[in-house]
Amino acid sequence: MQSISCEVLIIGGGATGAGILFDLSQRGLKVVLVEQNDLGTGTSGRYHGLLHSGARYVVRDPASAKECIDENLILRRIAPHVIEDTGGWFAAFPQDDPNYVPLWLQGCAQAGIKVEPLTPTQALREEPHLNPQVRELYRVPDGACDSWELLHSLVQGAAALGGRTLTYHQVVGIDVREGRVKGAYLLNRHTGEELQVEAQVIVNAAGPWAGEVGKLAGLKIGMSLSKGIMIAMNTRWTNVIINRLDKPGDGDILVPVGTVAVIGTTSVTVDHPDDRSITPKEVSEMLDAGEVMIPDFRMGRALRAWAGVRPLYDPGGAVSTQTHKEAHDEHVAEADDEGRFITRTFTSLDHADQGVEGMLTIVGGKLTTYRQMAEKISDQVCRMFKRENPCRTAETTLPTPEWLHRGKKHHTLPRRLQALEHAATQKPLICECEIVTRTQLEHAIHEGGPGVSLDDLRRDLRVGMGPCQGGFCAYRTAGVLQELTHLSREQAVEALRDFVEERFRGNRPLLWGHQLRQALLDESIYRRSLGLTPNPALEGETKHG
Repeated sequence: MQSISCEVLIIGGGATGAGILFDLSQRGLKVVLVEQNDLGTGTSGRYHGLLHSGARYVVRDPASAKECIDENLILRRIAPHVIEDTGGWFAAFPQDDPNYVPLWLQGCAQAGIKVEPLTPTQALREEPHLNPQVRELYRVPDGACDSWELLHSLVQGAAALGGRTLTYHQVVGIDVREGRVKGAYLLNRHTGEELQVEAQVIVNAAGPWAGEVGKLAGLKIGMSLSKGIMIAMNTRWTNVIINRLDKPGDGDILVPVGTVAVIGTTSVTVDHPDDRSITPKEVSEMLDAGEVMIPDFRMGRALRAWAGVRPLYDPGGAVSTQTHKEAHDEHVAEADDEGRFITRTFTSLDHADQGVEGMLTIVGGKLTTYRQMAEKISDQVCRMFKRENPCRTAETTLPTPEWLHRGKKHHTLPRRLQALEHAATQKPLICECEIVTRTQLEHAIHEGGPGVSLDDLRRDLRVGMGPCQGGFCAYRTAGVLQELTHLSREQAVEALRDFVEERFRGNRPLLWGHQLRQALLDESIYRRSLGLTPNPALEGETKHG
């Protein structure tokens, strides 16, 4: 078994784990991050793309609201390249409780969130698709955030300082001897090889898998897993984020992201972090909620549905208690179903009190607050090493990966059409929907290294995420991947088949109308023209959700 050593091992390649990697690397520690899949394949890559102003939480969760607005302003300064400054509106419609508005305005004032009132006439002039029956509107500093670009920037910044990242390495064991962690055992999911990592401190930042990681060290971490589904529509219904000005509920946020708009989300308590099942009822209710904000929303084409699992800290089983409800206004408490009243703030745990020294866990929080979460737990790590290294992440501008942005951002309206008409692309287009060029694809394959998959390239470049959902670009991408990495014919076919099946899994809950016609076209291309056969493993997985 091969082995490597470091001072700190971070488990989990989401925004929090990558943020800790960058923070501790800046402070001069020798750090390794491990992730069982690709970066951002968990909760960080399965959200609606919202950079929170905190306004959503000001009534029921003021601590989270304050964290969000503070970090919102910092992120705009240190990572402007991952943010589209759409702005956000909170809009009250006839179905919404008018008594909630003064509570919300008071909460925004207390959290320090800037609120600008708008008249319905002003709003409809800017966003003509908005429901004209809107009663009240307020502008807040929401935005759209690309989590995958953020993760690449954090990992690149850490690498320049010596921080190391190992993707597709699953933690299969944690070495605990005499009440102290000594390291962990990893399995390389590409090669099947085992790797031992010797570490003095382990930080568990595995999100919804934090409880499973804790079990490897004999620990019990109190968590509540809350699943939320989202649906991508095939056009930007609005260019500003729309939030319902009411107590939080299902389908009350619409986020323009690239060429699409994402509506979300639900909150359903689940037992396992891999539970991403989606029911037709959930989809239908989500589209109905969209009709409140945008009339005829259902007439649009729903491209894809997916789910993410929130890692909420719930040590005392708060889902079944009233303590949280009693602390908040009745207008919030009555809607606190399926764990919505559990705080979205974060918690860091030192497991020395459970007899395992050198093991820390961080759970909860939002992607918007990743940097603050990383700072807090990095402070704890430094205290363990008796070092007084200050955090500098709030003042450090993150690097922009040159390969990622070579010709990127054409999907940002209205520059997309202008870029196409003026031949801004250097090589032929691979993906017309998201304007991905061969130049970008070649760089992404080179940076991805051995074992890079089509799904990895999707996260890097958004290839296959547009209206055709990979119908026309997947086989082109597979061809370039085979050419550059010298895959065998069988390997290339398997890679293409796995990608197409994964895309179809997200389409299945939406097979009606225009989307059904698109799916039948895609099937004709891949099943009949190209002769791809179903992947039995994925077929079985699809049947069970």
